[in-house]
Formats: sequence, structure tokens, C-alpha cells
Amino acid sequence: MKTNTLEFDAQALREKILDLAMRGKLVPQDPDDEPASVLLEKIKAEKEQLIKEKRIKKSKPLPEITDDEKPFDVPESWEWVRLGEVFEVTSSKRVMKKEWQNEGIPFYRAREIVSIKNNRPLKDPIFLNESTYNEKIKVSGVPKVDDILLTGVGTLGIPYIVKDNKKFYFKDGNIIWLKNISDINSQYLSYYIQSPYMVKEINNGRGTTVATLTIVRAKDLMIPLPPLEEQSRIAAKIAQLFALLRKIESSTQQYAKLQTLLKSKILDLAMRGKLVEQDPHDEPASVLLEKIKAEKEQLIKEKKIKKSKPLPPITDAEKPFEIPDSWEWVRLGEVATFTSGKTENAFIKNPKINAVYFKISDMNFKENKYFAQISQKSICVSGKEQFIPKGSILFPKRGGAIKTNKKRIVNCNNMVIDMNLMAITPILPTINDWIYHWFSLVKLENISNGSNVPQINNKDIESLMVPLPPLEEQKQIKGILTQIFIVLHKNKYSY
Repeated sequence: MKTNTLEFDAQALREKILDLAMRGKLVPQDPDDEPASVLLEKIKAEKEQLIKEKRIKKSKPLPEITDDEKPFDVPESWEWVRLGEVFEVTSSKRVMKKEWQNEGIPFYRAREIVSIKNNRPLKDPIFLNESTYNEKIKVSGVPKVDDILLTGVGTLGIPYIVKDNKKFYFKDGNIIWLKNISDINSQYLSYYIQSPYMVKEINNGRGTTVATLTIVRAKDLMIPLPPLEEQSRIAAKIAQLFALLRKIESSTQQYAKLQTLLKSKILDLAMRGKLVEQDPHDEPASVLLEKIKAEKEQLIKEKKIKKSKPLPPITDAEKPFEIPDSWEWVRLGEVATFTSGKTENAFIKNPKINAVYFKISDMNFKENKYFAQISQKSICVSGKEQFIPKGSILFPKRGGAIKTNKKRIVNCNNMVIDMNLMAITPILPTINDWIYHWFSLVKLENISNGSNVPQINNKDIESLMVPLPPLEEQKQIKGILTQIFIVLHKNKYSY
């Protein structure tokens, strides 16, 4: 855990806490606790009485747990048991789709249990009318406080502890019902179900087509059973540690937001010419702009890029803020070219040269030195003219990915991109870094069009205005930004 940078893997810590807890290593054992063997005898007696009273059905004996089956050692006061020995494992009476209603008593499937567990609102909730509900519970009964509902499809083994007596019903086959017939600490069992070992066990039985956790499989699952008092101590300690982790996560998120805000503010100052002092001896940006125009004309002459229509001059009314006298306002289309991607099939019609195919999903990879770490899927293309030049800036041009506002710099010489991406390639490679920093402040959503599927085309982006400093000042700004970002990110990034 890197406390100096507020960086840590919260999920890994949670898993470690749960693993220690289920091995009896999170809280000390108390020799005065009634051992789990006594608790197990009480549970057996309780089950026999419930069977006698016909409140539960007698089930087939579960196989004894051999020493070879036990995945790890537990304290002497604990017992290894099967889930079906300490809980009545069952489900609900089947509800047909035609019985679903738009209002009434809530009816939960696995997806609703996952949402409730994670305190998320239900999407398209389903209900039953009162008469249907009463008909079903006459046969199955209703879950009571401290019973556990366990998802049996989709994301397997998500536990939800029933917290009150509010009416609801649930879908058979989707949800396993663990009836807590003997006051086992439900919170302890819920934590155990979420432990790394149990998650692995539950998912090892996934089918080849549809993942399921059946009643039969659930009954057979092994659990380490501590004394009842120790169950409570374990559950309380886990809750305490998880609450602490949530506080640290919240602090980390706030820190990250402050980092982002500060980085944005620093870049904004840089774009206004307020990060470094201007040097009157620097060659002005007007000269740099002439060099860019000359290079562009040469590239057109060599047929490396196509000639585009002249862009409208920038009026004083358009300029969003003032810049130093040695700078120039330019349109992005004056200093860069744009390339839209293609489908993978479009690249491999006449295969000749190996290339890296960069997909829009690759934009999710974390950055390293502002360059993309990509999946390196290799394909063949028909010629080098399709490659995106190294140093170009990639961004999503279509769909919901535009809202992510992600940008990446091409870090290899043989990359092609998919149809959902666009690349900006500065005419002079020496201004790549400046264009990237400026473009990182541009909100893609603000330049997209299309009400249903947002998209960005060349016209949307080529008219964007860029403040262009002298080349020497660009280098100074880059040096200052490098130093600041190293401090901000604690050496996480180096420019």
C-alpha cells in the first residue's frame, strides 16, 4: 500500500481481509466460547424438530467432508461443514412471465438482487399482484430477517441479507434462498461467500454456456464454521476495516479530483502564455507558422496529404482570450491533418505489411508517458500510406466514447486505427507536444454533433482555434509542465 501517494488496491485489501477472517486469523479465539461442534449439534437438533413439525422437508444426507477436501486449516474450535447442513437451501415457487405486473409487490430476479446489494436503483422493476403473491407464499413461505438470498445466474454468488419484513418475492432458478434456521450470523456467512476461496468455488461450477449456481451445488459448498460468538466478532471487525477502506477510497478520489483540477488549471495558464515569461529574442510564432505552411505545401506537392479548402480567418470576436504578442491564433486545420480509421476488413484486402490495429477499446488502457499501452493486435495492411504517424493524437470520433474525453498519442510507427477513431497529425512533429496539451483541454462532447449517435467529423475539428507560441517557448513550457506533473503524480508519469 503506497500511503505516500494515496494509491492502493482497495479490492485486493478487501480480499486479503476476508481471506484472513475465514482462516481464523483476523480476530483472536476466545477459549470461553462454546465450540462450533456444540453449535453444530444444536443446528442438527433444530433441523430435526422442524422436519418433525413439517416446516421443512427432510433432505438426503450430505457427504462427509474428508481431510483431503478441506482447502485450508482452521482453529480447533471451528468446524468444516457443508452449507446444506446449517441452512435450509431452497428457492421460490415458479412465477410465470404472464403474472408480472407494473405495480404491486416487488418481484426480484438476480439482477435486482445485485442492484439492491450495491444500493443502486432498480432498472425496469417487476411486480406481482396481491393474490398471486399470496398463492405463491402458501407453498414456499417468505424470506425472513437474516435469511440470505444468493444469485444463481449471471454474476454468481452475490449475497443479500434480508433486513426487514417488507413484502417481496423472487424468481426461482435465479436466486437461491438460504433459510437461517439456527441464528447463524448472516453477516459472517455473507462475508465468507464473498471471500476469494468461495468466489472461486462458486464460479468453478460455471456451465459452458450459461453460468448457474443450483440448489444442489449450493448445499454441497463447504464453509468454515466458527463459534457463534466469534462469528459476531469477525463480522464486526470486517465491517470496521471495510468502513476504513471506504474512507481511504473517498480521500483518494477527492485527491485525484484535485489533481485533475490543478492539472487543468496549469494547462490553462500555459495556453494563455502565463506559465513562463516571454523572451523577446525568441523567433515569433508567425515565423513558425510560415514554416508550417511551407511544409504543408511540400507535403501536398509530394501527394502525401491532400489539399484542403482554405479555412476562414480568425476574427477578433472569435478569440476566447488574449495571448502574448509573440504568439499567433491559428485554426487546427492550418497546422495539422486528420485521419479517420477504417474497419479491420478494410485494411486486409491486399495484405503486404504488418501493422498494429488500434481499436477504440484500447483507449481504456492506462497511459505511460502520455503514450497508449495497447493490446498489440497484429494485422496486415496494403501499404505504409495507411499508417498513423508516430506522435499523432488519437481520440474517439463516434458514439458514447466521446463523453470519456480520452486522448492518446501514437507510440509506434506501424499503427492503423478503427473506424471509431480519428487521428490529429501536426504538420511539424516539433509541435506535437504542444498540440497534445492544448487538445487535452478540448471537451470532445462540445464539438460533436448528432442527437442519437454523437460523432465528430473533420469540419468539426479543423476549425478549432489553437494559441500557438514560439517554438522555444513551447520547449520551456514543456519543461515546466514536466516538473509540475512529476510532483502532482509522485513520479507516476514522466513526460
